[in-house]
Amino acid sequence: MNIVICEDEIHFATHLNDIVQQYLKQKHFYATILMYSSGEEFLYSGGTPDIILMDIKLSGKNGMDTMKRLREAGCSSQVIFITAYPEYVFQAFDVDAIQYLEKPINQPKLFSALDKAWNRAVADNGKAIILTKKAIVSKVRIKDIIYCEVFNHQTIIHTLSDQYSYSGTLDSLEPELDNHFFRCHRSYLVNLDYVVDKEPGVAVMVGGSKVFISRRKQQEFTMRLLESCRRWE
Repeated sequence: MNIVICEDEIHFATHLNDIVQQYLKQKHFYATILMYSSGEEFLYSGGTPDIILMDIKLSGKNGMDTMKRLREAGCSSQVIFITAYPEYVFQAFDVDAIQYLEKPINQPKLFSALDKAWNRAVADNGKAIILTKKAIVSKVRIKDIIYCEVFNHQTIIHTLSDQYSYSGTLDSLEPELDNHFFRCHRSYLVNLDYVVDKEPGVAVMVGGSKVFISRRKQQEFTMRLLESCRRWE
């Protein structure tokens, strides 16, 4: 498990690191902790941690804008905001934050938030599908799938880092996925978490790909997309 602390106050960042270390020791968990002092530094690292502890008021790009940028890029990390500015609490829902904690840190509350984040990260990391094509077997994490399409009688699975093809159908694949996915067209199955925009008859996915939405699925797609946006409220 990888945990990122993004905090520009060095003394508080060290204090936060100490508390997280205590949590890991108490739970007998192992994790790598990385620390960044700005949103730009974190974005430049290109990392995709399992859990992020993010301050909102950072020098340069603030924590909220940093997380919006990461979400647009497909980052599905579990996020805990830690800040002295309670007026941002409602914006935290826009980036699917698990918890919003005010400084000074209450250790039991942080431990509780870490419990929730850890459990969700473990669940997300554990869900995968096995794809077999000829002699090649691939294990693909469900959380990394952006969308699936039928092309030239093959099912193509587009993920955050690669794409896979196999001879199975979307009908057989759909039951293996979770409720984050929606069959918007007979030839497309999309992960609603990676829809960044909607145009007439088209869903725009992370990375810029455009996926057709059939006319009879337009209304249901819009409803499911709204539900997806409210999932963490």
